[in-house]
Amino acid sequence: MEIAMATAKELRELSADDLQRRATELRETLFQDQLKRRTGSLDNPADRTLHRRDLARVLMVLGEKKKAAKA
Repeated sequence: MEIAMATAKELRELSADDLQRRATELRETLFQDQLKRRTGSLDNPADRTLHRRDLARVLMVLGEKKKAAKA
């Protein structure tokens, strides 16, 4: 499953539920990448880095939304 990179600006337009769903998908993708890396079948190690960065971006925007909802 390939998930396209998104900018923080694009992510801010999504709802909190969508962001949560995307974070879950990225975590699953990272898990699969880790398994592939350990078995030696990971085609492009740079994809793992991109997935990690995208997950961090999603979590950052999700945190911003939760903080804004409390205020």
